[in-house]
Amino acid sequence: MNTADETDTKRTEHSALLREVVRFGAVGGLGVGVNLVVFNVSRAVTSLPVVRCSIIATSVAIVFNYLGFRYFAYRHRDLQGRAVEFALFCLFSVVGLVIENGVLYVATYGFGWDSALESNLFKIAGIACATAFRFWSYRTWVFRVQG
Repeated sequence: MNTADETDTKRTEHSALLREVVRFGAVGGLGVGVNLVVFNVSRAVTSLPVVRCSIIATSVAIVFNYLGFRYFAYRHRDLQGRAVEFALFCLFSVVGLVIENGVLYVATYGFGWDSALESNLFKIAGIACATAFRFWSYRTWVFRVQG
């Protein structure tokens, strides 16, 4: 393979990764919106503790995200073994849920930061931490390249 072919191959790989990141971001961005809306509505209309409201919101967003990732962001990935794919998605999503809500738990119960603004800021911080983990795990283990 000559240098021009290698350059084209690298450019194609980078372009494919960029498209994947954009699709992941689109689905994830909508999922964050779903997460925050459900979180704030559940805080406003229930007397549940803040972290419980967050876990409910994260769970709703996980379902939304699975559908978006499977049928939009990663529709070109391996279509075999949906049961295994879904089980892995759930496993890594639960780890992300623990990361996300762990940040909120520490802020709320460790430091007493539990105003609506503080809860939303730490929820977003937790989402950001969990997103990096989710991107890596979903693309590596859940929605693998066909091959």
